[in-house]
Amino acid sequence: MSTVARRGASTPREVARVGDRLSFVYLERCVVHRDDNAITAEDAEGVTHIPSATIGTLLLGPGTRITHQAMSVLGDCGAAVVWVGEHGVRFYAGGRALTRSSALAEAQATVWANRRARLDVARAMYRLRFPDEDPSGRTRQELLGMEGRRVRDCYRAESLRTGVPWRRREFNRDDFTAGDPPNQGITAAAQCMYGVAHAVVAALGCSPALGFVHSGHERSFVLDIADLYKTEIGIPAAFDAAAEGPEDIAARTRRALRDRINKARLLDRCVRDVKDLLGYEGGSDGGADALDGDRVTLQSDHGVEVEGGRNHDTEVIW
Repeated sequence: MSTVARRGASTPREVARVGDRLSFVYLERCVVHRDDNAITAEDAEGVTHIPSATIGTLLLGPGTRITHQAMSVLGDCGAAVVWVGEHGVRFYAGGRALTRSSALAEAQATVWANRRARLDVARAMYRLRFPDEDPSGRTRQELLGMEGRRVRDCYRAESLRTGVPWRRREFNRDDFTAGDPPNQGITAAAQCMYGVAHAVVAALGCSPALGFVHSGHERSFVLDIADLYKTEIGIPAAFDAAAEGPEDIAARTRRALRDRINKARLLDRCVRDVKDLLGYEGGSDGGADALDGDRVTLQSDHGVEVEGGRNHDTEVIW
C-alpha cells in the first residue's frame, strides 16, 4: 500500500519553476498541516488550503506550529520555509534548495575566491542598482558612497511622491514600534525582501554566506541580492503603506510589497540576475537546464569530471 511517507521525491522538472511561484506567504498564529500535496493553515477562523508547489517562500510568524508531513511536502516542492519574528521583521531560520546541482554554488565560489573577480561582481551589482551611473573603476569605498547617496535620495523622493514626512532612517532592533510609520514600513519591507531573496538563493543552490558587497554574515549574499531591488520595490512599498495611515503598518507593507513583486515579476528577475552576476551560462529557467537532476561526478586530473558510482581503479583518465 502506498503511503505519504513512501512517496518518491520529485525531480526539479516536476516542480514549479521558481519564477512562476507566489513570492511569499506569511502565516501567524495557526497550525500548518498537510492535505495531499497542499498545506493547510488552521486558525480560529477556519482552514485555508494553500497549494505547496506555488509557494516561493513560506514565512512562519509567531504562534505557528507546523507538522512533519507539511515540512516534507514543502521540501519536496522546493519551497523555502523561513521562521520569522512578529510582523515578519526578524529572520530566525531557513530551509533547503530546489536544485540538486552544485553548478551555481561552484560558479559563485569561483568568482568569490578571486579578489578581483569579487570586486567585478560588486560593481555589476551597483550597475544593476544604479543604471545611470558607471561604477567601473570605482573603489569599494566609492561604491559605498554611491549607495548611501542614492538611498538617501530615494527616501526623499518617496516622501515627496507620497506626502509622508521623512526625517531620517531609524531602526531599533529590539523594538519595531519605536520608529515612525515610514521607518516601520521600511523595516518590514526589508525583512520580507530578505526572505524572498533567501528563497531564490537557496532554490538555486547558492551559498547565502558568500557575499560580494556584504561580508561576515551567514546571509551576506542574500543581503546583496535583496538590496538590488531596495530602491525600486522595497522602499516605495513602505512609503505607499505609510501613506495609508499608521495602523497595522507591517501588514499593509507586506501587501503593497507583494503587489509590487508580482507586477515586476521579481522572482524571474532574481533568477536571471543571480545567474548573470555569477557568470553562469546554463540558462535562466530557474533550474531546469544543467541544474536538473541528481548527477554526481568525480573530479579527475586536468579539470576532467568522470562518472560517479563506478570503480575507476583500472582506468586512466586524461
